[in-house]
Amino acid sequence: MNYTHKAKKIMVLLWLLCVPLGTVLTFLYSPTNSSDWEHYGYFLLLALLSSVFPFFIAGSTIVLVLWVNMAIFLKFGLLAEIISMQLCMFPLVYHMKINRQTLYKYFFNSFMFFSLSVLCGSLVMALGYKIGNLNLKDVVLYGSIYAITYILFNHIILYIREYVCGFNPVLLTKDFYWEVSCLLMTLPFGISLYLFESSIGTTALWLLGIPLISITLLIRMYSNSEKVNADLNKASEFGHQLAERMTGKEILDMFLERLANMFPFDCGYIVDNMDDGFFILRAMEDGVNKEIQCSHEDIKYSLVGKGYEKGVPVLYKKQSEWNYMIPPFLANDMQSLMCVPIYRNQRIEGVLILAAREKHAFEPYQLKIVHLLCSYFAVSLEKARYVKEAVEKSEICELTKIHNYRYLDKQLELDMKKLEEGKYNTISLIMLDIDKFKMVNDTYGHHSGNLILRKFAEIINREIGSSGTVARYGGEEFVILLPNYSKLQAISIAEQLRRKIEQTPFIVQLDLDEISRDEIIFITASIGVASAPEDSEEGKSLLRNADRALYIGAKQAGRNRVAEYVK
Repeated sequence: MNYTHKAKKIMVLLWLLCVPLGTVLTFLYSPTNSSDWEHYGYFLLLALLSSVFPFFIAGSTIVLVLWVNMAIFLKFGLLAEIISMQLCMFPLVYHMKINRQTLYKYFFNSFMFFSLSVLCGSLVMALGYKIGNLNLKDVVLYGSIYAITYILFNHIILYIREYVCGFNPVLLTKDFYWEVSCLLMTLPFGISLYLFESSIGTTALWLLGIPLISITLLIRMYSNSEKVNADLNKASEFGHQLAERMTGKEILDMFLERLANMFPFDCGYIVDNMDDGFFILRAMEDGVNKEIQCSHEDIKYSLVGKGYEKGVPVLYKKQSEWNYMIPPFLANDMQSLMCVPIYRNQRIEGVLILAAREKHAFEPYQLKIVHLLCSYFAVSLEKARYVKEAVEKSEICELTKIHNYRYLDKQLELDMKKLEEGKYNTISLIMLDIDKFKMVNDTYGHHSGNLILRKFAEIINREIGSSGTVARYGGEEFVILLPNYSKLQAISIAEQLRRKIEQTPFIVQLDLDEISRDEIIFITASIGVASAPEDSEEGKSLLRNADRALYIGAKQAGRNRVAEYVK
């Protein structure tokens, strides 16, 4: 969650106002059992060991330290428990990966644990518990009250914080239920620790502490392996999703976005190398796609260029490991960094950079997963390129080298949709047919007919340029799509084309006689024009209307003319 600067300052201020003074007041006024403090160090060591090994269950972080601190409170009193919990904050700070920018987390958590110690300890003592009491019923009752209220108050404080900061908190989260479940398992250990230590001395700490810490380590190892397996499953699913994308743009748009959902990076960059020149293909900073321009030389002599040369993935845990070769596009507040080469056909094509503001933000196994995903990424891009080439090839007329009917049909549908959405005001369609083309084939042969079709397509394509879409409709028929052209403008263009075709000499090869020779002929074209939405609001009807204008208004009227569709 992103807290405001004001909220962070308030968290620090709460610590300054409450923790130092509150600790002093506790020392002065809270009941303390000081008769046996020489054993306190053993309890403290056990508490620290318990806090060193957190583990994860279903995405929840669990630290089994409450059972020891409960025993410390029962035996030594509130001050001893406060000191223990505040010292246990240091291993937790390490696991929370707190840096200068997130230092407010330490102050808030220290304040929260101090408040919990005071609230729960004061409540239990107000209910009648005397520090050092060894009555079994009292120990079970008050120890249970202390532990249960500790967890409950913990989530109430977190709820209040999120609510005050403007978020939408939930009081009884899954973390609460997991913590209660772990409490039910460790509460007997805490009570037994207190009672046994009072009876047999510090031996009880090892008899109970070592088995529980061993169990914690086993659970931690299992949860870590489960986390790795979960990330591998996500990576596999991610790879399949990449393979399903049909265009390079879809793959590029998806890659960094999905990586951000899997791994805690703040900035990600795909750096490509084309013709021995580096450039940033995609960039994402704090979840926002960015356009970044950097010179080839600046990138080459940074860790990107080094990573490209070495060709192996590298993980940097803090900025001091890489700041002597900082990339020009990377912010100065980044700490952890992954540099992963992107291979395609056993050749490095580029480099992926993932960076985070926290130190030690990435795990070694995550580097391996990202390296694997980069392979999926490269293969998917290669596949998309082949698919694109195949689609383009299937949408080009092999003879005339212009678009075919398949492409025309798709483009007409897209243009009509834009007309419906208001992106286009009009769409005009011109249909052309070469006059007496069958006679040309019969007289000069089909090879000459093909030469005429190719030359005819070249003329139309050159004259229209980027103003519209030119396609071969079939046989000797051609179609021109003109978005945002009125019917009057389309008729004017059609007339210019008609004159151009009429005045252009076509060279044919007369190969039907015994001696083959070149000959110049002139041809004409009949043309029909229709526009949307004036003549139709549907693509197929627009084609039929232009075809009707061509045959009725131009062919039947004598050929070599332009006709518009009339309802």
